[in-house]
Amino acid sequence: TVPAGPLRPPDLIIQDELHLISGPLGTLVGLYETAIDRLCEWEAHGQSVRPKLVASTATIRRAREQVFQLYLRQVNVFPPPGLDARDNFFAVQRPPSDAMPGRTYVGITAPGTRVKALLIRVYVAAMAAAQKLYEQEGVALDPYMTTVGYFNAMRELGSMRRAVDDAVSTRLRSTDKRGLGRRFLNPEGVEELTSRKNAADIPKTLDRLELPFGGDRKKGRPIDVLLATNMISVGVDVSRLGLMIVGGQPKTTAEYIQATSRVGRRFPGLVFVVYNWARPRDLSHYERFEHYHATFYKQVEPLSVTPFSPRALDRGLTGVLVSLIRLGGEQFNPNQGAKRIDATHPLVVDAIATISRRAGLATGSVQVEQETRDRISERMDGWLEQAQRTPLGYKSGNDGVTLPLLKSAEANRRDLFVCLNSLRDVEATAPLILDDSKMAQQGVYTMPTNQPQPITVPDESDDETNDDETNDEASLL
Repeated sequence: TVPAGPLRPPDLIIQDELHLISGPLGTLVGLYETAIDRLCEWEAHGQSVRPKLVASTATIRRAREQVFQLYLRQVNVFPPPGLDARDNFFAVQRPPSDAMPGRTYVGITAPGTRVKALLIRVYVAAMAAAQKLYEQEGVALDPYMTTVGYFNAMRELGSMRRAVDDAVSTRLRSTDKRGLGRRFLNPEGVEELTSRKNAADIPKTLDRLELPFGGDRKKGRPIDVLLATNMISVGVDVSRLGLMIVGGQPKTTAEYIQATSRVGRRFPGLVFVVYNWARPRDLSHYERFEHYHATFYKQVEPLSVTPFSPRALDRGLTGVLVSLIRLGGEQFNPNQGAKRIDATHPLVVDAIATISRRAGLATGSVQVEQETRDRISERMDGWLEQAQRTPLGYKSGNDGVTLPLLKSAEANRRDLFVCLNSLRDVEATAPLILDDSKMAQQGVYTMPTNQPQPITVPDESDDETNDDETNDEASLL
């Protein structure tokens, strides 16, 4: 029997979809990377060795700044740009052809019409037209029988889900009167790809996306409508998809490119982008539609990552500090190790130096380095104080006596030792109570008669899907 020794840290780390590591998520990833990077180091021939990092993305701008903030590394781009953007030896730009089709983008807006009503009409027109052509051409039109709907927010998706089950389904039964195909939408044919679904059900949904219309129904029913948020942008590689309807311009160009590239991979892709005329940003994209789509990758926005900003340190510094101290050796590793904390121990001294030094290097500011060190000292003082007067552990023990050092972020506690359980929900929710009684006592506000009347924008949140929209629908269909 050979005793098992400690495993060597990883030699290679691969980070896929680097463009997603941005904003609040990227900020905290960069902060926690301080602990991961230090714990992955090892000594070889008297030198400190760090694992090689390979990050991949197709849509990014200012990658050097982002990578430096995240990983404190310099960047080598592969493949290199080359002399010709259309052919740099490693990659060749392919013109659209019958063998390798691309995607056609169609922008739609209707000033004065509620965007929800417009979406309903676009869904009905696209699905009914696909049904008509499918009846004429057969399996060649299969890629357009599954309609993928993309939405920027769960609220918008939920509203459209109700509309698909009600208005869209009802109108599809009578579209044959206008020369299109009559289609019956089964509730089982409407699926979601969102965070609301159970993780175990997502692979089943992806498998159903592969099922063609007209195939063997013993394998399952194909999907008529798939409603998705930005979850569809990553890891969805279904070659048969050909039709997508985007509800509003996505927040970033990178997200727009990634989401719409889910269709048209094997067959010609058709993307309808429905713009909300009441949103200035959507209207601007509609007015610049052709130029914007002709310069896709030029429009990709630079990403923001600030791992050592004050608010990031408030939320993540405790987790990084405890991780380095607890995982750096065996002395403080057990749950009861929190009680044995010693500010002069080499592990503790090294953890403090590692975090503060990285803060200075990442920001290039001595002031930020000192402020980070001061925040760590404040936490260490609180840790030592608790360890001296209470039976302390990293988490509460089963003995009913041990008190936890780390507090759960879900409790919304304003404490130095709050530790995040997830990087998905970084900001705590704020409860809001509206006191109607005081508003009633103050009377009703009336606008002065000498002021210009405001422009009324339709309230989409109160839309009813069964409004009388026959004339507008007839003009579209």
